[in-house]
Amino acid sequence: MSLFNASRLLGKTVLITGASSGIGAATAVLFAKAGSNVLLLARREDALKEVQQACIAAHKESGLKEGGNFAPIQLDVSDRAAIAGLWSKVPSNLRKVDILVNNAGYVIGREHVGDIDESVVDGMFATNVLGLIAMTQLFVKEFKAQKSGHIINIGSIAGFEAYVGGSIYCATKFAVNAFTTSMRKELVDTPIRVTEIQPAMVETEFSLVRFKGDVNAAKSVYAGLQPLTGQDIAEEIVWAASRPPHVNIASEVIFPTNQAGATIAYRTPQ
Repeated sequence: MSLFNASRLLGKTVLITGASSGIGAATAVLFAKAGSNVLLLARREDALKEVQQACIAAHKESGLKEGGNFAPIQLDVSDRAAIAGLWSKVPSNLRKVDILVNNAGYVIGREHVGDIDESVVDGMFATNVLGLIAMTQLFVKEFKAQKSGHIINIGSIAGFEAYVGGSIYCATKFAVNAFTTSMRKELVDTPIRVTEIQPAMVETEFSLVRFKGDVNAAKSVYAGLQPLTGQDIAEEIVWAASRPPHVNIASEVIFPTNQAGATIAYRTPQ
């Protein structure tokens, strides 16, 4: 069965946080190509509109009649009041969501414990953990009521293997892993599926944000190897979502071929 004509995704409605770039944007376009409707959530309205246009083009190219509705919604998942008011921003024809992709998250800096600014700690936890939990709690209630739904949380290798210079980011992703695992066990008596996707090195805006816009520092992270791309991870997300209702991809760890751990990678001599 082709990834992009799987009948299980036709006409489904997907909500993706952090949809303005990277993994989120690539995932939105692939769901569009598979005949799904997509709610695009992120802070950057202009970038969301660009992703919306990419979704429209991908759906048109697919030739599918199902789906084709793409709504950009400006929302910061670190703002729990905004999450509580989400439904007022969702078009009435897209209020039955089938799949939630909690993708929003970021990291800033490589400072060691003792030198980390408290605002950085607060910001990462507010988005990576508290925002994800708030979105999930909102949708678990909806999914229980409609007796269907799929929650896909984007974790990280940093969620099970801590590394130097990543204490806060790793802590947030360990939290995502624990939250997701507990939730899967709590929902075992329901039809709701729970998946965690845990990528290793993915070249998106991630490192550029971490190094506060320093392009050279960001590029050095991937020097000498071929990292994963947002497209690579998007394909795994859409694949997991397209499994039969009785099949739940509980977790998936994804490495570039030349990476084997958070700090173990082979790099071609430069």
